[in-house]
Amino acid sequence: MFLHGTSRQNERGHLEIGGVDVLSLAERYGTPLYVYDVALIRERARKFQKAFKEAGLKAQVAYASKAFSSVAMIQLAEQEGLSLDVVSGGELFTAIKAGFPAERIHFHGNNKSPEELAMALEHQIGCIVLDNFHEIAITEDLCKRSGQTVDVLLRITPGVEAHTHDYITTGQEDSKFGFDLHNGQVEQAIEQVLRSSAFKLLGVHCHIGSQIFDTAGFVLAADKIFEKLAEWRETYSFIPEVLNLGGGFGIRYTKDDEPLAADVYVEKIIEAVKANAEHFGFDIPEIWIEPGRSLVGDAGTTLYTIGSQKEVPGIRKYVAIDGGMSDNIRPALYEAKYEAAVANRMNDACHDTASIAGKCCESGDMLIWDLEIPEVRDGDVLAVFCTGAYGYSMANNYNRIPRPAVVFVEDGEAQLVIQRETYEDIVKLDLPLKSKVKQ
Repeated sequence: MFLHGTSRQNERGHLEIGGVDVLSLAERYGTPLYVYDVALIRERARKFQKAFKEAGLKAQVAYASKAFSSVAMIQLAEQEGLSLDVVSGGELFTAIKAGFPAERIHFHGNNKSPEELAMALEHQIGCIVLDNFHEIAITEDLCKRSGQTVDVLLRITPGVEAHTHDYITTGQEDSKFGFDLHNGQVEQAIEQVLRSSAFKLLGVHCHIGSQIFDTAGFVLAADKIFEKLAEWRETYSFIPEVLNLGGGFGIRYTKDDEPLAADVYVEKIIEAVKANAEHFGFDIPEIWIEPGRSLVGDAGTTLYTIGSQKEVPGIRKYVAIDGGMSDNIRPALYEAKYEAAVANRMNDACHDTASIAGKCCESGDMLIWDLEIPEVRDGDVLAVFCTGAYGYSMANNYNRIPRPAVVFVEDGEAQLVIQRETYEDIVKLDLPLKSKVKQ
């Protein structure tokens, strides 16, 4: 069994994370339960930043908080000196409540509302990433009303679509995000932004995909962008201060995944930016990246209690847990794969094969197919690894199931950072029917 970060098998044969026996966590906080290995998050944050520091370059490593946003998580990002990427008013509000420095907040999204943009301006955040012409118009109007000037990046689609070990140079043009690099949209956007007193154009942003296991796509994106930057320097006298190459760095979910180390991604990005800057005669811009999954993904483990079992002779054995697509929709949404272990019986040989079923009333609520595990019993605790990204952030109340609690563990201590929802929480926004009087 591959164990991430501080996870290990302790002398009791139990899974331990951050120096804490997960059985004690399950007993204290209940299940399902998200458990985050804080030391692993810190380690990743420092690796990303160290690579830039050793290269002597100005940079910002912005945590993409859509992966997992909570007050405690944002405060942890601030402790580690990260910047912050938000994509909604809710994520921005969370950052504000967490006391995160506004000047290090970057606001993304393809359909930011006037209210969300007004909130960003009110709190004087560091940068708005303009995604489309509609947004340019709204932001400009808000800035003129308030007398503000805001730093902006233009999000572009460079025509690079990244899959694991497969790079296609045209597919990404068809995207709901950003201005296309090749059809004149970017030039039109640059002209609008540069002639407006509402904006200071810092540079451009792109994001080529997610769960990327190679660096070729980032290099190709940098090449394409610098070719355009050279043209824009001649046409508009525009020289970027910032180049944001996004995130999407992969992690290991299963034995089939072979991600690179955090600093390797950064080193290759730096090499590509340096080479292009030298080739086209630019000073090296400040480089921004936006890791999300690669900071918190494999730092998260979800604990479940095993319940019912069903044997379909000659076909399959089902083992049901007390969670499912309500706390991890990724398998149902896009067939995400995970590894898992029985946390209270880590020493037991895995002679059984079972498929892990969620408790939601949906046939597609299957967490893992054909998992090799010991013969399990009612009450055993199943630990599903690498659930730290897009688990809690995509959790839902399907079947009116309350969302789980979240615990941070570090140096032998556990801290509850999000309380478990209750049934009262589920109905607190419901309003009763106004009955009509029968005639």
